Amino acid sequence: MQISDFEPLDNEELQKVDDVLMKHGNDDAIQNASELDGFFTAIVSGPVMVMPSQWMPAVWGGKDKEPKWSNPAQADRFYKLLMRHLNSLAAELMESPETFEAVFLENRESGNGEMIVDEWCIGYMRGVALVGGWQGLPAEQAAQLEAIALHGKQENFERVEALTPDELQASIDAIEPAVLALHAYYLVQRTPQTVRTRDERVGRNDPCPCGSGKKFKQCCLH
Repeated sequence: MQISDFEPLDNEELQKVDDVLMKHGNDDAIQNASELDGFFTAIVSGPVMVMPSQWMPAVWGGKDKEPKWSNPAQADRFYKLLMRHLNSLAAELMESPETFEAVFLENRESGNGEMIVDEWCIGYMRGVALVGGWQGLPAEQAAQLEAIALHGKQENFERVEALTPDELQASIDAIEPAVLALHAYYLVQRTPQTVRTRDERVGRNDPCPCGSGKKFKQCCLH
């Protein structure tokens, strides 16, 4: 059975991505699947389209830090998982945002299902920084971005530590609604070609939507 380019990753596939990121990561790289999910969510939510040639180096913390793969097939499998995750996020936020759930970590030591959101929010803010163009948001949207930045910027960590349990939970509950609101805000400003839905696939031999003039298979397909 052929897996769709927009099929969400299952838990086993997310774990494979997490394992690779943790094995090959460094201080500047995306550290785990939760941070990657936040990073990709920002990329598909922002004001401009970001091509794989821009975000792939950021996954590893720089162009010269990509791991030395055992063989090309290993790299191909990993990057196909990344592209599926990115595409499925884009499609979900476009077509069924009410089903969106961030890939937060769970604090198993707490025993009460407590969510760890810092990693995800750090990834989201890294995506914001990579995309650019988020400056000058109206007050409402700026407050929504701040709700994510509260847990996603080191400068805010002392503020988080000072929150009461109820305030902390309220701040966590505000993250996903803020994500949806920011995506909706930028969606109306983007061109239709920015995100492909399941019904708007680009063929392998079609011109690449990035505008390079090359065929899709020779440019951004991989």
